[in-house]
Amino acid sequence: MRSTILVGRVSGVRADLVPDDLWERVAPLLPPAPERCHRHPGRLRVPDRVALTGVMYVLRTGVAWRDVPVEAVGCSGVTAWRRLRDWTEAGVWPRLHTALSTELRRASLLDLEDCSVDGSHVRALKGGTTSDPRPSIGPALARSTT
Repeated sequence: MRSTILVGRVSGVRADLVPDDLWERVAPLLPPAPERCHRHPGRLRVPDRVALTGVMYVLRTGVAWRDVPVEAVGCSGVTAWRRLRDWTEAGVWPRLHTALSTELRRASLLDLEDCSVDGSHVRALKGGTTSDPRPSIGPALARSTT
């Protein structure tokens, strides 16, 4: 059964992606919303919880940001991506990791005796360093007859 919450005018938003206990841990770490201009306020800002729902939807399903269904999430994938970018620049995720690790240690639920670290999903920025030029694996060029 799919649980729903009502966010503004959007009904049918998936509440199972951001449960209350997760939101209670994340919300205090998020930066405050920027002030709205009184003369030209523009559109209303999507609530942070709805944007986090969009981020979690992409993480769980693996769809592209442009393919996020507004009806199920409550905001567009582009909006969720921009908010993720802003939160990353604000350092939200390292602080959340620290807070969750501390909470697990206090509850004696964090056991790091058997763990592994995998960096295969991290791309090498600027191509890394190479000690010598790599040989060509293409076919050798024919000798010039001129």
